[in-house]
Amino acid sequence: MLISVLRSKILRAEVTECSVDYEGSLAIDEDWMEMIGLLPYEKILVGNINNGERLETYAIPAPRGSLTIALNGAAAHKGQAGDLLVIMAFGQMKEEEARQWKPRVIVLADHNTKITRLTNPLVARGATYSH
Repeated sequence: MLISVLRSKILRAEVTECSVDYEGSLAIDEDWMEMIGLLPYEKILVGNINNGERLETYAIPAPRGSLTIALNGAAAHKGQAGDLLVIMAFGQMKEEEARQWKPRVIVLADHNTKITRLTNPLVARGATYSH
């Protein structure tokens, strides 16, 4: 049997912009996506810490080093610039594998300019991440 587990997470990502006039999705700085193995167009669950809204959408890469977190399309109605988000991606695995699994996590702070925690990254943090 396969179970769903948290695969990757970006915690306390601050919304930098909202655009209703966009086809939809959440734009995320491509550096962060790469660090946690989040793929373009991958389904994500987003929780807004400020207002409690939750939504499912897909991730699209924003320019590297831009610090962008942009709610687009219908998702733009679920928050506003300055709101803090939890962005989660899940995967399926066998129970034996899940018992050993540790998700890849980035915790952001100070308007997305600092990574305060980085757990199990696919790529290490570099100069791009310390603005």
